[in-house]
Amino acid sequence: MDIYLRKKRWKWILFIGAILIVSASLYYSNILVEQIRHDERKNVQIWADAIHRKADLVNFTNILFEQIKNEERKRVVMLAEAQKRLNNATSNDDLNYYLDVISQNTSIPVIQTDEQNTIVSVRNVSFRMDTVTKLLGKLREEFTNYPPIVVNYWANKKFYLYYKDSNIFSELKTALDDLISSFFSEVVLNSASVPVIITDSTRHVVIAFGNLPENKMADSIFVIRTLESMESQNTPIEVNLADTGIRYIFYKDSFLLTQLKYFPFIQFGVIGIFLLIAYLLFSTARKSEQNQVWVGMAKETAHQLGTPLSSMIGWVELLKLKGLDEETVTEIEKDVLRLETITDRFSKIGAATRLEPFNIVQVIYDSVNYIKSRVSPKVRFTITPDRSIQIVAPINLHLFEWVIENLCKNAVDAMDGNGSIHLEVTEDDSQVIIDLSDSGRGIQKSRFKTIFHPGYTSKARGWGLGLTLSKRIIENYHAGKIFVKSSAIGKGTIFRIILKK
Repeated sequence: MDIYLRKKRWKWILFIGAILIVSASLYYSNILVEQIRHDERKNVQIWADAIHRKADLVNFTNILFEQIKNEERKRVVMLAEAQKRLNNATSNDDLNYYLDVISQNTSIPVIQTDEQNTIVSVRNVSFRMDTVTKLLGKLREEFTNYPPIVVNYWANKKFYLYYKDSNIFSELKTALDDLISSFFSEVVLNSASVPVIITDSTRHVVIAFGNLPENKMADSIFVIRTLESMESQNTPIEVNLADTGIRYIFYKDSFLLTQLKYFPFIQFGVIGIFLLIAYLLFSTARKSEQNQVWVGMAKETAHQLGTPLSSMIGWVELLKLKGLDEETVTEIEKDVLRLETITDRFSKIGAATRLEPFNIVQVIYDSVNYIKSRVSPKVRFTITPDRSIQIVAPINLHLFEWVIENLCKNAVDAMDGNGSIHLEVTEDDSQVIIDLSDSGRGIQKSRFKTIFHPGYTSKARGWGLGLTLSKRIIENYHAGKIFVKSSAIGKGTIFRIILKK
């Protein structure tokens, strides 16, 4: 009994130690994960802030370009006014100012035409007037991005001043378009590995996306759920870039950050599975080793009993020939037969056991009659139902009788040779139930399972093998169950055996 108490104590100590080790590991891992997650989250925030700043820069650049465009328009208007004044000037007017205004235009391409689209004068263009005389076709399209400035001359005659963006402005405009294009590319292909979706002003039409599976982005339901998930994590970034209109940038935690959230739980699961597998392997190995020991001991016991038993059978026959008292010889024969039965029981441990149908009620009556004659008369045995009732189940007769004898002997010991033992046999459609109750000392509930372990005994000179053998016989050889149904200290115990029909 002390062995199992110590074993149980050590199990609890090792269990608590394992819990502490796992808890410490998880706690430290969680701290590392939180630090990494904090750094990862900081990177995401830095990325979002950078997007905000670059969007502001692009917007500022666009505003600046609009101002340059307006300034060029003003310059062209001033140029047209100067041209008009120059054409309407009299000999007394000072023409130097108007000539300076016209000559200082060194960047804006300008074409002046009459009402018949005949080119009158040009400035800062790439062709010569002697090769192109009319403003038509592609040239007209090129110079009509902005409405022409009408110049009124004498006699209701009009001239038209066509212009387009200066070379400097065109180059800046190209740079702005590249900046906008690179802005969206950098948002999609971000170094922070942030899943991102860029939508139009409706927040439903996807313009671009990054760090998301392309095959899933073709699924509208997945896109809607992803956008909702992103918006729940972070407020979308609103940008209004040049001529592209309002755009919304949705983003969420990176895949690495999402993995880090669940890492401690995955680690705990892996450790748990490893410990479970290790426990099952060691438990299976231990049970296999115990089985080998049990089988070996049983076979060796049967072998050791076989030789003196054969001699005893011969001595009984010799005593009969010498005319020894018949009653004495009969009793000796009974004990020899009992030894043969015990030897047969041990020889069947570990061997393939054949089950045959027997009347369980009859078997129990026979087993109890054998026990009655060998225990104190103060022990009262009762059995239900009556001996004539037939309740049949497949059993190995010698091994099953051994179980009943072990239970009865333990009950007698628990009552100190004075009390009552009652056996009741019942059945249903699929099983036979045997309940053995005694009026003994009882068993603590915490030891209901421990009493079946090898070596456990409450007797000073007991070996603690009777209940262990009984459990192995019922469960291993009869595919049944044996357990303590109930027990009360000072009132007694009920053992239950369940056999399959």
